[in-house]
Amino acid sequence: MADWRNPPKLYIPGPIQVPDDVLKELSRPVLGHRGKEYAQLQAETVDMLKKVLFTNQNVFLSTSSASGIWEAAIRNCVAPDETVLSTCCGAFSDKWAEVVTMCGRKVETLKVDWGKPITAEMLDAKLAAGKYAAVTLVHNETSTGVMNPIEDISKMMQKKYPNVLVFVDSVSGMIGLPVKFDEWGWDVGFASVQKCFGLPPGFAVAAVSKRALEKSKTVPFRGYYFNFEEWAKAAEKNQTLVTPSEPHIYGLHYQCTKLLKEGMENVWARHKKMADFVRGWAKKRFGLFCEEKYASNTLTTIKNTRNINVAEVIAAVQKNHNVVFGNGYKKLKEATFRIAHMGDISLDDMKKLTSWIDEVVG
Repeated sequence: MADWRNPPKLYIPGPIQVPDDVLKELSRPVLGHRGKEYAQLQAETVDMLKKVLFTNQNVFLSTSSASGIWEAAIRNCVAPDETVLSTCCGAFSDKWAEVVTMCGRKVETLKVDWGKPITAEMLDAKLAAGKYAAVTLVHNETSTGVMNPIEDISKMMQKKYPNVLVFVDSVSGMIGLPVKFDEWGWDVGFASVQKCFGLPPGFAVAAVSKRALEKSKTVPFRGYYFNFEEWAKAAEKNQTLVTPSEPHIYGLHYQCTKLLKEGMENVWARHKKMADFVRGWAKKRFGLFCEEKYASNTLTTIKNTRNINVAEVIAAVQKNHNVVFGNGYKKLKEATFRIAHMGDISLDDMKKLTSWIDEVVG
């Protein structure tokens, strides 16, 4: 019987397990969020995030999931008479295209089968029509384990379509994968903190370019809660527009301190080392869902070539060791399963988990 008081250790693709030292940071004393002490906390945290994301532009803190930034990017930076090109390669990129319509904007899609990547060549061919104000991209599609070639795409966009705004959902990519916001010419790039940041869910980080902020000032009916112009005014005072989740910011401060001490190149290499191990195991025991060239370094989607009962195996591993990994997402539920290797998860964790799966599967 499930018991929230004794939850399993999480190797699902977010939220992931949060270690005790991070949880301790979340319990620091409450600050008056309009006071000088809070302003100091936010200023230090944002300064570190800029280093982590390689940007000298705006970094905003949002007490929301990253899904809120889907809406924020569209409502702030796309006028009602403009058209968005949404690239769709899985459940979450598909959903973002739906959100564009829900925000009253026009959308066209570039779709590929689940498990396939969006390439720079595909996007170039579609953008050649010259009618798009912005493009939505998913860096790392959590539903399929596809890591899109975002650097190639970004460089192509800068060279051939410099006036098209670039919005990037890096929810399961940011931190575990390189994000070079300024160099790659992104306009909005964002992530939830329950994945590679290794924090509890309910908070998001967003980098916003200067040109996106200027564009937002010309777009009507942006709303209040996710209004970039209002966010920027608050940020000038090292505050957020609305009441922030202080425990998350304490956690971000702590995690960013660790990341910068480790060095981002080393952080990315650590994630790749875990990914290489899991992929090697998966190829021997099952198969990879996507082409290895495009396989994510933060989670692996494994093709169920042996037709195991995924739900039963997950339940057995949880019963034996009180850990869980992920089933396939939506239409991939029994065709695949997913293992996260991000944040504070370690290579030793991956070795144990795969051995426990082997115990059950045989």
